[in-house]
Amino acid sequence: MDSILALMQDPAAWIALVTLVVMEVVLGIDNLIFISILTNKLPPEHRERARRIGIGLALVMRLALLGTVAWIVQLTTPVFTLFDHPFSWKDMILIAGGLFLVWKATKEIHHNVDPVDHKEDMVGGAVTTSFASAIGQILVLDLVFSIDSIITAVGMTPHLPIMVVAVLAAVTVMLLAATPLANFIEKNPTIVMLALAFLLMIGTTLIAEGMGLHVPKGYIYAAMAFSALVEVLNMVSRNARQRKKSGGH
Repeated sequence: MDSILALMQDPAAWIALVTLVVMEVVLGIDNLIFISILTNKLPPEHRERARRIGIGLALVMRLALLGTVAWIVQLTTPVFTLFDHPFSWKDMILIAGGLFLVWKATKEIHHNVDPVDHKEDMVGGAVTTSFASAIGQILVLDLVFSIDSIITAVGMTPHLPIMVVAVLAAVTVMLLAATPLANFIEKNPTIVMLALAFLLMIGTTLIAEGMGLHVPKGYIYAAMAFSALVEVLNMVSRNARQRKKSGGH
């Protein structure tokens, strides 16, 4: 209790908290995009429950990993060397998660652009199988993003209470934004393709990070923000043309 009170009176701790909350929210965007796209493949009555379960699993996983910080830090210790590059468990997890994201995004893009391929459901066949498959895939990516998130948090502050508050704040934002984001993506087909392109880029970045090629996160999110801005302008332009056309008739 005394240590928590001391942290509350320390301006540096508040700065670290705000910085970490922002960082965790930004890192959570990747997770949220994936959850939104995946749950939109489910029947409407199952989507909200799947999102809540997926985000709840992300919270549980992050808090559980925070309880094993010493073990998490050891994941960065090299396990073997290949082509003069030391690989750790973190690297292998990032590579596996990146490959999964690239595969998933590529399959979804193919499913969206191939007019003949509408019989194949990328999430599963029957409703029960689909729901279980969606939760399973969300769980896999939750694990990858959670480990990346916790290692980032450990690198920014040594104080566990600050990490816990930052994780809770980030997951709360994800919970509030999940349904509006999913609805927005569903109502705008071009946004779906843009979001899948984001997942493809994020997956490639995870693979590069696992291979030891550091890609500044700022570049990735700046590119995503710019692409999103261009798409918003396109949407405004299309809506304006439609209003003009309907007004002309």
